[in-house]
Amino acid sequence: MDYRTLGRTGIQVSSLCFGTMSFGSIADEATSMDMFRSCREAGINFFDCADAYAGGRSEEILGKCIAGSRNDLVLTSKFYFPTGKDVNAGGMSRRHMMLSIEGSLKRLGTDWLDIYFVHHFDSRTAMEETLRALDDLQRQGKILYPAVSNWAAWQIAKALGISAQKELARFECIQPMYNLVKRQAEVEILPLAQSEQLGVISYSPLAAGLLTGKYNSGQKPEQGRFIEQVGTQKRYEGQAYFDTAADFNKYAAEHGEHAAALAIAWVMAHPGITAPIIGARNMEQLNPLLGSADIVMTPERRAEISALSIAPPPATDRSEELQAGGKS
Repeated sequence: MDYRTLGRTGIQVSSLCFGTMSFGSIADEATSMDMFRSCREAGINFFDCADAYAGGRSEEILGKCIAGSRNDLVLTSKFYFPTGKDVNAGGMSRRHMMLSIEGSLKRLGTDWLDIYFVHHFDSRTAMEETLRALDDLQRQGKILYPAVSNWAAWQIAKALGISAQKELARFECIQPMYNLVKRQAEVEILPLAQSEQLGVISYSPLAAGLLTGKYNSGQKPEQGRFIEQVGTQKRYEGQAYFDTAADFNKYAAEHGEHAAALAIAWVMAHPGITAPIIGARNMEQLNPLLGSADIVMTPERRAEISALSIAPPPATDRSEELQAGGKS
């Protein structure tokens, strides 16, 4: 397992981050703990969670897993999504944040989080309100670094500007979606991260299982996010996604690689990515994913795989600017 510096923090994290969304939902406690142990044996020291996962149960199980080894791990959690029926049990307000962090710390059995993510954008709450509250949590020692997930590049850039102007703790890590069939992050989010030295732990490197090949045949599996989640089906609506997945699986087979491991290695090789987040529902799913850290992804090989999908247009929508000598 390789280790990389998380943005400008100086923290060394494994090149794979394990996401624990399955803990307590599609993976029972025993299976979750087995997967955690396998990740640690593989050298993973980076674990991602959220208070909304399995209604808090994911944090509780992860808390049991990390008992006795907390200081050896880099731990994240997130807040935003409703955690109760109360009208204020959600969002980015100071009130919800302060209640959320206490709940997460209790469930995880720790005094602090290394990284604390805002899980979504909240148009109802002033950005400065959220950033000041995160700064307070850092000063209190309850979090080491604020972070953000699922924000647009302009929103992240605006937040960085406010933090610099007001001398507040800035976002040091971001968590966007990124995979071979969803490459929008290449347009502005990843260039922003590289420019501002932000750590990036991207999620959904397998496109919810689409890139594994199990949805390309005439028969669908009995389990999987495409089967169980309507939102996932809408996210990857369109034949082009399935065509790319089919071409990718053919490429993987021709090169003797496990498709899931190769898809993760492709994400991992982007210079703006610190660590892709992997996840699994059982050990059978997890084992090949851990092998992605051993795949050699040369620039030439990554370019071959990239050519299997449609690259998003540049931020200015001037395709000629991608060519040397392009003029405005």
